[in-house]
Amino acid sequence: MSLFWRIFLLNAAVLFTATALLLLGPVTISAPVLLTEALVMALGLAAMLVANAALLRIGLAPLQRLTRAMTTTDLLRPGRRPAVSGHGEIAELIMTFNTMLDRLEAERAASSGLALSAQEAERRRVARELHDEIGQTLTAVLLELKRVADRAPEPLRGDLRHVQETTRGSLDEIRRIARRLRPGVLEELGLISALKALTNEIASHSRLPVRCRFDSALPRLGEDVELVLYRVAQEGLTNVVRHADARRVDLALRRTPTGVELLLTDDGRGIGTATEGAGIRGMRERALLIGAELTVDPAPGRGDGTEVRLRVPIAGDGTEAEAGPQAGAERTERTDAERTHRNGSD
Repeated sequence: MSLFWRIFLLNAAVLFTATALLLLGPVTISAPVLLTEALVMALGLAAMLVANAALLRIGLAPLQRLTRAMTTTDLLRPGRRPAVSGHGEIAELIMTFNTMLDRLEAERAASSGLALSAQEAERRRVARELHDEIGQTLTAVLLELKRVADRAPEPLRGDLRHVQETTRGSLDEIRRIARRLRPGVLEELGLISALKALTNEIASHSRLPVRCRFDSALPRLGEDVELVLYRVAQEGLTNVVRHADARRVDLALRRTPTGVELLLTDDGRGIGTATEGAGIRGMRERALLIGAELTVDPAPGRGDGTEVRLRVPIAGDGTEAEAGPQAGAERTERTDAERTHRNGSD
């Protein structure tokens, strides 16, 4: 039944009931309307309006729930769907809205995957150019400065040594940027080693102590999952260094009954009522690519700190655990064998 006929029949039922009560009841209306008659008619009209409003509220309640869902839906937090209720056009409208959300989430996930893949490819290209071209150029400049400094007279030698140290610092900074753009440790030694290298770099560069806790036996993770875990940890630590004004950070990677969980906690200012920036939204987009759930909440027991939690589900056929050191050694052996094979092929 269409929405028009539902509203029409509701109003018709109320009017029919009021008419029947007037016909069958003892109420009469005289030519000059008496006060008691006017009072009875006013009460009847009020009762009719109240009944009509109640019936319309019940009939249109699914549309109100759909309106709330439309205003609160966020494609970065998928899975929330309004319940299909009501009849006829209302139920069809809710089902159409849910189907539209499914399509939009699938299209957003596909476009985000392509965008992030292109971003990672661009990161690798820029990192390679920084390391191979600019890095080699600065290395040549360092060698030339050393040769000139050895031959320069004593008054100029100190200035040349200062320029040499400045150039060496720039070379180290370029290498650090290249490592952040392209985590070579992740590809060669695995996720745990990459996270340890990342925390050591953050601690040495920002003077912020980072305490790490990694389970020794983690399930086998795909390359995409490891990259998402690394990038979320990297972005979270970067946000802490830039905005949190924290004194300590805890980073944990542990196994759960359904997969793995990455937990980053700090004791800084917290996000408060501020809107999520591009960094957090980027982490949510990465989490969606692997079907993970990302939450950003106040840190429990840390005052105004922040807790970033990434829950990654692992399929049943991928939950076989690898011992941490043994897995790292096996991975290194595989990488060395692949590198040797590539060099031999070249």
